[in-house]
Amino acid sequence: QVQLVESGGGLVQPGGSLKLSCAASGSIFRLNAMGWFRQAPGKEREFVAAIRWLDGRTYSADSVKGRFTISRENAQNTMSLQMNSLKPEDTAVYYCAATRTYASDYAARGIRGMDYWGKGTLVTVSS
Repeated sequence: QVQLVESGGGLVQPGGSLKLSCAASGSIFRLNAMGWFRQAPGKEREFVAAIRWLDGRTYSADSVKGRFTISRENAQNTMSLQMNSLKPEDTAVYYCAATRTYASDYAARGIRGMDYWGKGTLVTVSS
């Protein structure tokens, strides 16, 4: 089993920045990728970004390209999401996810492509 714990959520003004982190523990040697998803009130959970562990290749949703950056710290088994130029529409619960599957496009695989999930952290963008 794999356990994922998110941290770093909070309230930020439009145009501001926030950094989310996800710590993985357990059978992490089985993982091939980790990612971030988000779910806004009344909406479905959607893909935000992912990173493939083997080569560090990253994937991002069009809505966050140029603003959000996903990164990893292998030694600490952590993944981060640096969010800049935040907009009110970025308000959501952000979930960390991970998968054992090696794939060419984690964005296309979406929610079904992930095997493990964290409990989420709330990001609110408001003035």
